[in-house]
Amino acid sequence: MTAPLPSSPAAHEPPAEAVTPLIRGVAVLEALTEAGGTLSASALERRTGLARSTVDRITATLSRMGYVRADGRDAVLTPRVMALGNAYLAALRLPALLDAHADALADELDESVSLAVADRDGIRFIHQATRRRAMSVSFRIGDLLPAERTAPGPLFAAEWTERDWAAWRARRAADPSDAGFPAVPPRNPAADDDFEARTEETRRTGWALDDQLIEPGLVAVSVPVRDPGTGRVACVASVVSHTSRHTAADLRETLLPRLRTAVTAMEAELREARPVEPGPPPAGLAVWTTASKHELGRDFVESLARGLTVLTAFGEGRSALTLTDVAKATGLARATARRALITYEHLGLVTADAGGFTLTPRVLSLGYPPLSRTTLARLAAPRLRALADRLHEPTALAVRVPGAGPAEIQYVAVAAASRVLTVDITVGTRLPASRTALGRALLGLAEPGGYALADEELESGLRSIAVPVRDRTGRPVAALNVATHAARRTLAECVSEVLPALHATAAQVQDDLHIASRFTHVPLS
Repeated sequence: MTAPLPSSPAAHEPPAEAVTPLIRGVAVLEALTEAGGTLSASALERRTGLARSTVDRITATLSRMGYVRADGRDAVLTPRVMALGNAYLAALRLPALLDAHADALADELDESVSLAVADRDGIRFIHQATRRRAMSVSFRIGDLLPAERTAPGPLFAAEWTERDWAAWRARRAADPSDAGFPAVPPRNPAADDDFEARTEETRRTGWALDDQLIEPGLVAVSVPVRDPGTGRVACVASVVSHTSRHTAADLRETLLPRLRTAVTAMEAELREARPVEPGPPPAGLAVWTTASKHELGRDFVESLARGLTVLTAFGEGRSALTLTDVAKATGLARATARRALITYEHLGLVTADAGGFTLTPRVLSLGYPPLSRTTLARLAAPRLRALADRLHEPTALAVRVPGAGPAEIQYVAVAAASRVLTVDITVGTRLPASRTALGRALLGLAEPGGYALADEELESGLRSIAVPVRDRTGRPVAALNVATHAARRTLAECVSEVLPALHATAAQVQDDLHIASRFTHVPLS
């Protein structure tokens, strides 16, 4: 059993053992997250207060880890950074156990349904089942909202201590416009929301209402999902709508009973859930960081990379870890792991008690929100661009068009090549699946080596080779191709020269999809 680490609020000076490069790296990731996933180096310098040389070294390290990529002068978050938030969500287990119930309720009501957990004096979303409408909810997994402007807030506040209330009052006084919550519009400081009175009402009724507290037109009703072991609120389920469809009174009278029924099923799910065997943690991380340092020299901040690997030690069946557990999972020395955990506790990303260390919801602030609403087409676009530049041939990603008629494919992402004679097929183009390599790869008509060829079948001179992209279940959901002219490459050259790079790119797209879709729904386009 591990003793708690020295506690130090993030607003205070960091403890002596904290890892300064790790604090700076977290600041860069949070700045990128708040900006929507993309910032120039100069903008990062301004937002974080770090020197330009420090920003450059941190982004180079994050790039080596696959968490950001360079796009001209900008640093851009990549799907691989979602592995950090996935570690928290997997350790929490609530999304895996309750997501299906939330999704079913959203389908039944044809309204958006969310699950949220408490994060200090705010709430943070861990699941969103959003209805696609012209006027729809735009909150994302990982978004942080002030408790007093939400329906879940009073349900969590009903369990606050006087110390929690004091922290809330101090935050309200220091940030009267909610500038620290970029996911919501600024608050009118003169508005009287009677949060403490609403909390008292919630204690009496067991449910809560948001009647346009965040912005005009948005209404929500919430019910707590209680931990069967402690009776405390594990998370809060909410139905969110618009006043054009439901008034606040409608939510209470029409939707609240159905929400309560769904919450009863969620709580039964928690009671019946069996403990899970811990899966294997990521292996060889310490060795990898050492090798990267030898290769990149001073441009690779090894202490940052090693510190971030500590977060990935947590996961399903590994919700609470001792210092020994963390060191063993990462391959780091105990002293290195301990300093990283001290740093994370200072930053509010880890809590410690007699049972060990656990991740907090704030881990979701490290890149998760802007990527939780991504699509397969967006995931694939930079990979296609890199492949097209490497081969000097156009590349594309296509998906199958739903329908009962003859199978068709639709192009959802393309990357052109700088050639006089090139393939010019735009996003949205539909073609018969049987006449294209993309279609055959999607239909499972690939060659034994896992690829499909089309030789001048769609148009004279046009050759194409394609491979499937599979989801987490192994089902082909898209296909990736490279097209060329018959005068440039023979069929044999397509297989020998193009196919290895095509397979490698498809594997990268597939890995990105698997990470991004672990706890979020990733539309194909």
